[in-house]
Amino acid sequence: MGNKSKITPAVLFVIRFLCLFALLYGFYIGYLSLTSPGGKVYAAFLDHHLNFISGLRYILIECSSAILTILGFETKTSVYQMLVVGHNIIHVGYDCLGFGVMCFFAAFVIAYPASLKSKLYFGGFGLLAIQILNVSRFIVLSLYWRPVKNVYISDHHTMFNILVYIIIAASLYFYIRYQDKALVKNAAN
Repeated sequence: MGNKSKITPAVLFVIRFLCLFALLYGFYIGYLSLTSPGGKVYAAFLDHHLNFISGLRYILIECSSAILTILGFETKTSVYQMLVVGHNIIHVGYDCLGFGVMCFFAAFVIAYPASLKSKLYFGGFGLLAIQILNVSRFIVLSLYWRPVKNVYISDHHTMFNILVYIIIAASLYFYIRYQDKALVKNAAN
């Protein structure tokens, strides 16, 4: 009799996760290239009317500015920058928006076997939490960041990504534990 190899659930999850991550991040990169003037293929309609990337940048800058204003700081914003008068100016580039982290998180949540309700709640809350951390980073950078030359870990992008991935790893650990307990409970019924 032939020895049929079965794909284990863990391997299937990894395949789904990697494919979803590639699809989500690839879509982001493709859309970014379509909405960037001066690129090989530029879609002006998408850039001017459906540019969710610029929309997220606007929301993050304006939320940061609003919080700082509530805290008593004077801010000035533009499409790409936020200045806190008497402190710093931050430039919000594409790598500041957190799309890579969000694609990773979303791909994991979608690929992991769980109920749709659980995926929607956890996924939505997690994506919102990532952006709350991002706004917090913008506020801290605009008030306190002083770049240090010749120090390897002085790059705030690297530090932010490390912090967010640690938080994501911890939250995914508890999410997996919760889902596994729910699976065992449902199997017992």
